[in-house]
Amino acid sequence: MRAQLMMRYILGEMIPTFLIGVIGFVLVLLMLQALRLTEFVLVHGVKLTTIAEMAGYMATSFLPILFPMSLLLTVLLTYGRLSADAEVVAFRAIGLNTGYIIAPAIILAVAVLVLSLQTSYHIAPWGNRQFESLISKLGSMKPGVAIKEGTFSEGFFDLVVYANKVDSSDGHLEQVFIFDERNQKAPVTVISRRGLLVQDKDHPGHRASLRLMDGDIHSSAEGRHTKIDFTTYEIFFNEALKQESNSKSPQSMTIEELGQLLQDPKLAKEQRLEVETERHKRTALGFACLVFGAIGAGIGTVSNRRNAKSGGTVIALALIVTYYILFVTAEGFARKGEVVPWLVMWVPNGLFSVAALWVLRRSWR
Repeated sequence: MRAQLMMRYILGEMIPTFLIGVIGFVLVLLMLQALRLTEFVLVHGVKLTTIAEMAGYMATSFLPILFPMSLLLTVLLTYGRLSADAEVVAFRAIGLNTGYIIAPAIILAVAVLVLSLQTSYHIAPWGNRQFESLISKLGSMKPGVAIKEGTFSEGFFDLVVYANKVDSSDGHLEQVFIFDERNQKAPVTVISRRGLLVQDKDHPGHRASLRLMDGDIHSSAEGRHTKIDFTTYEIFFNEALKQESNSKSPQSMTIEELGQLLQDPKLAKEQRLEVETERHKRTALGFACLVFGAIGAGIGTVSNRRNAKSGGTVIALALIVTYYILFVTAEGFARKGEVVPWLVMWVPNGLFSVAALWVLRRSWR
């Protein structure tokens, strides 16, 4: 009975803290994207409702990363407060051992683990895909959104575009340079004095083109160079509806779609490494919740100092930064094929699991 009351008490403190932590981390990451989102409003005239939709999709794609962070912070703050207020000592004094005391953290970690895996496997890919589709549609409705003045804009309808001046209000461009390698055997370079981004009035948001004036086209094929001067030249972009049906990026695929893609014998080596890395990355992030829950409970119950409560935030941030440095490094090795993805993506979890066992052993009495 005592154990059950104690578990309910600790879980009652951790669950609200965890939810607040998730919301807080989401807001922090969205603040880091604020400059980019503000540019869409001020420079390109995108509606605030569209910006809110973009922010929602971005927040959804962030969740698999935020769940372990929020859990670790929650466990350290909760157990740090219990230690600072000598409640851990009181629990032990009434006959509750360390196993009972850390059980609420493990229970919450398992629940967050299940939630994180489901989010990482299905919900976050959906959010990422919706964000990509929205940007694609926005690019077709307002093509100038994707072109920044004085900057080489890659991925603009599969083109590389540069313009010295961009007037996003009416779509006029000056001193335009375009590199088109959609046909890799015969890449084309287009140089023009002026350009105009045109929307199809009969199909708004579905079709767009770039009308170039006073320029020349350079192409190379089979060792021969060809130059064609033009007065007016129009480049038609892919329709947004067609782009939405294009093959998804690995980040936008569900775990089942990643598995099906890996069964394709024609899949290129680089793409296979990317897909395998993405699949193991999602699972490893999910199980990081269990590792973080254990290590947080261990650290929280070891200390009985008065500064344990305030020190929990510092320890959490240090552990989070260390973990994600290791995780990003492992992901880089996996994508380059220097180490097999299934092994290297689990190295950070393995190292932190050893640390968790060490602190749990110290806290056990």
